[in-house]
Amino acid sequence: MPEIDKKSLSERDVCTKFITPAIVQAGWDAMAQIREEVFFTKGRIIVRGKLVTRGKAKRADYILYYKPNIPLALIEAKDNNHSVGDGMQQALEYAETLHIPFVFSSNGDGFVFHDRTGTGDAMETLLALDAFPSPQELWARYRAWKGLSPDEESIVLQDYFDDGSGKMPRYYQVNAVNAAIEAIAKGQNRILLVMATGTGKTYTAFQIIWRLWKAGRKKRILFLADRNVLIDQTMVNDFRPFGQAMAKLSTGAKTIQRADGTEVELTTALDKKRRIDSSYEVYLGLYQAITGPEDRQKLFREFSPGFFDLIVIDECHRGSAADDSAWREILEYFDSATQIGLTATPNETCYVSNIHYFGKPVYSYSLKQGIQDGFLAPYKVVKVHIDVDVEGYRPEKGKLDREGAEIEDRIYNQKDFDRTLVIDDRTKLVAKKVSDFLKESGDRFQKTIVFCVDEEHAARMRQALVNENQDLCNENSRYVMRITGKDTEGQAQLGNFLDPESKYPVLVTTSRLLSTGVDAQTCRLIVLDRAVGSMTEFKQIVGRGTRVHEDTKKFYFTLIDFRGATAHFADPKWDGEPVQVYEPKEGDPIAPPDDAPTITDDDDDPLPSEPGDDETIIDGEPPDINIPPDGPHKRLKVYVDGVSASIIAERVEYLDEDGKLVTETLRDFTKKALMKRFASLNDFLSR
Repeated sequence: MPEIDKKSLSERDVCTKFITPAIVQAGWDAMAQIREEVFFTKGRIIVRGKLVTRGKAKRADYILYYKPNIPLALIEAKDNNHSVGDGMQQALEYAETLHIPFVFSSNGDGFVFHDRTGTGDAMETLLALDAFPSPQELWARYRAWKGLSPDEESIVLQDYFDDGSGKMPRYYQVNAVNAAIEAIAKGQNRILLVMATGTGKTYTAFQIIWRLWKAGRKKRILFLADRNVLIDQTMVNDFRPFGQAMAKLSTGAKTIQRADGTEVELTTALDKKRRIDSSYEVYLGLYQAITGPEDRQKLFREFSPGFFDLIVIDECHRGSAADDSAWREILEYFDSATQIGLTATPNETCYVSNIHYFGKPVYSYSLKQGIQDGFLAPYKVVKVHIDVDVEGYRPEKGKLDREGAEIEDRIYNQKDFDRTLVIDDRTKLVAKKVSDFLKESGDRFQKTIVFCVDEEHAARMRQALVNENQDLCNENSRYVMRITGKDTEGQAQLGNFLDPESKYPVLVTTSRLLSTGVDAQTCRLIVLDRAVGSMTEFKQIVGRGTRVHEDTKKFYFTLIDFRGATAHFADPKWDGEPVQVYEPKEGDPIAPPDDAPTITDDDDDPLPSEPGDDETIIDGEPPDINIPPDGPHKRLKVYVDGVSASIIAERVEYLDEDGKLVTETLRDFTKKALMKRFASLNDFLSR
């Protein structure tokens, strides 16, 4: 048989004829341990006006696994016209992302081997084609590098849950699960995982719990959250495989619908007298349901301090790590248990520090990385400035409120509006602009969340939106709804708002919907008409829209800001810049123009204005809101009539090549007003 001319072979031919046989000869199982052409990102979503494309997904030529989801080696292949090490730099970049310790490059003549553990005699060595290391050899190196004892190794190698459907965890979920398991195996009892909203924190937690439970290392587990809907959805979806070993710490039986549409009755671990059934192995509970200021409310004390050996705290940024938090006493009571904190927004302030409590994150996956990988939706921002917000409002002497009382003489500003002083025209203006946006976009059925100052403001905003959308409200009264803790009818519609298959409600007004962390997959518009003081809170708001929903062609979302909250973009801690920022003036369309600004790639280099050959066109032309009632010292509001509100200024900001928001133009409506009143500069000066 004549010798094959390697130089004439394609890269795929080189893989098939030389590289794969060499790997198999070294003892790797072709079916169970070798994966070829592994796409590990989705490809960034790129928005140019109404044209939406996906960039090229990242692909590894080979990933070798010691066991499923335990990656050991990555190989980058090149055709034989390249040198044997030409793929190494790309391979190292991929290996760093995938947390893979051993990296190879090959052109079919041999291998260049890069040992990222740094435990060998040399970092890079040249290997003959028949000298590829076996799985046992690489695992022995890895085990020695990590210092794993036989007992620790057995935990690290415990199988993932596999339902037989072929569903594979995403690469960052594998990184998070493996990092947590390894830390726990090595004896670390406080674990923090930071993962952006929409990246599957609960599924990640399930895989961690499953592996520890199946390994027999954690036999009684408590999963804590602060919203009922989080617990219920977790039980019937991600935690479903626990079956009869799982129960909710609640007295009320409840039937819940799974993601596949089937209904199931939740198992509860409490009887009507709040006595606990201690025969279960996995418990899920609300902080509020098992603790409180009074001793009789501290249900968790019915368990012995050593009952649980693993506690997972969902959304741990929401106060559970604060020293004076009621929730903190649960964690301290079960101090001997391994505790895992899950959060999208770690707190690190002088008042609350979950990093101080849990330690530094064992793994982090940011909003910016999720957007770059194409797993999370990018977003546009529309900034709207209202005259009374910018200039303030001072009542004329003797001005009376709606009740006939004289209004206190002082300057009221944005912090006062809708909290202590209500200007109805301002509320109507916001409702009109939101409605105009939906009309101009061509889709008035975009699921929308309007964040308001409080429940009363949410009620007024609902009314204003109803009046702006009378035609659709006549068709179905649920087109606009207020969903708040005091609104039973609204809360009953929460499931429909979150359901991608449900048409109504469409526009939802609320006050604290952002703090729930539940899955609003099809939310396309977020409206901010209240101040957002902290970065943690702002990230939670943005997170309400970041989920991609391909079935409904939801690939990006829009955030309309009436309160200047998007100033957080300038904070160095912000890690997920918008693709476009647009500030309309009076008379301008509220929807951003289609001539999108310059977009940059992952390296901050400008992308072309038209899609490239490596892009695929994918589209062309809420959460639990169980809000605690306000305290007894709620400030009364002053309602003032006859005060108008209008938009006064426009500023258009784009991302520059360094990924920073910069001002391109500034148009002040004062100029327009002066030009209408005065024919010339001399005319102005003569007055």
